[in-house]
Amino acid sequence: MGYYERHIFFCLNERAPDADRPCCAAAGAADLQAYAKERAKSLGMLGEGKVRVNKAGCLDRCELGPVAVVYPDGVWYRYFDRDDIDEIIDSHLVGGKPVDRLRI
Repeated sequence: MGYYERHIFFCLNERAPDADRPCCAAAGAADLQAYAKERAKSLGMLGEGKVRVNKAGCLDRCELGPVAVVYPDGVWYRYFDRDDIDEIIDSHLVGGKPVDRLRI
């Protein structure tokens, strides 16, 4: 096993409002990434051998955003609100079972 059991990256890429592609930042990704990190911390999930909640630049799935990806599982998610984040944390990061309804 690597340093972390699982690593979740949240795309926080921001584009100009007149850009030709959407961006995750415009869909509230930063607030939801911060929420995910704080919730994981409150559950005692962060640190060596556990989980890392990270910010990422563009993950190039802009039209599906906001998006996050969990490694080493290689599971991509589209999420919309705190309930979705809670489900990803509870089911996937804690329980090891990906959330099919949010997978992309």
